[in-house]
Amino acid sequence: MHNPAMESALAELRRLAARAENRRTETGIPRVAMVKGEIPEHQLAAVYEPMINLILLGGKTLTIGGQAYRYDPANYFVMSIDVPATGTVHPDRDGQPYLAVALTLDPDVLADLLEELPTPAPGTRAERGFSICPMTPELLDAWLRLLRLIEHPGDIPALAPVYEREILYRVLQGPQGWMLREIALPDSMLSRIRRTIAWLRAYHDRPVQVETLADLAAMSPATFHRHFKAITAMSPIQFQKQLRLLRARQLLTTGARTASDVAYRVGYESPSQFSRDYARLFGASPLRDAQRLREELLA
Repeated sequence: MHNPAMESALAELRRLAARAENRRTETGIPRVAMVKGEIPEHQLAAVYEPMINLILLGGKTLTIGGQAYRYDPANYFVMSIDVPATGTVHPDRDGQPYLAVALTLDPDVLADLLEELPTPAPGTRAERGFSICPMTPELLDAWLRLLRLIEHPGDIPALAPVYEREILYRVLQGPQGWMLREIALPDSMLSRIRRTIAWLRAYHDRPVQVETLADLAAMSPATFHRHFKAITAMSPIQFQKQLRLLRARQLLTTGARTASDVAYRVGYESPSQFSRDYARLFGASPLRDAQRLREELLA
């Protein structure tokens, strides 16, 4: 990024977000949070909810469906679905810690905004429900005005909704604006897939048939499977497996349970299959990984 105005805006954004901690830190602005520094690995392995993520320093790598996506202050990340992912954060070239802010997407706010905008002409769109997009001066300026409210909390009720709408508007005008439009449309393809994701999150420990999810999405099984994989980068069964493994990691790290007990609790019928899947995702057996994470929490 070599635009002097954008560099100046980034510098001020970094100052405004400097009090962030190495966990989700609320800003006082609705739906806006920030984070700074080395984030524990287990916190980055999670189900990510719909958001716009802006990195101010350093970089971040998210791995979704086996594919890694890396981005930095020259880009922003749009997530329009709940999706399981693993991640790592990176300091900048000078060793300064990772710093980022995120805006959680609210379908109601998007719907209100879309009512005031003309219907766009039909166009091509990507299938993925998440994407990295190039930062623009206009979008960065809107973020700056929003975060300045941290220093003027009395202005938040009146001005935060205005600046949030501008951020959403700028993203709507960008290459992945279709994702925000479809979040707000109750019968869009993306919204129907999101309904099935909500079901999988609520009942991840239950056996599931693709036909059941297809009925929920009002599609044929073949059509549903194709669109689900296109949007999430995973098949429904792979998606459910990742949800189970993430939940298993939470249980192993926070409780004195055996790997077999956890395997059954999250829906596995075979503890040995659970251990193989767990090691494939997290790089270590369930008990060894849990021991390492507990030691990190106590350090």
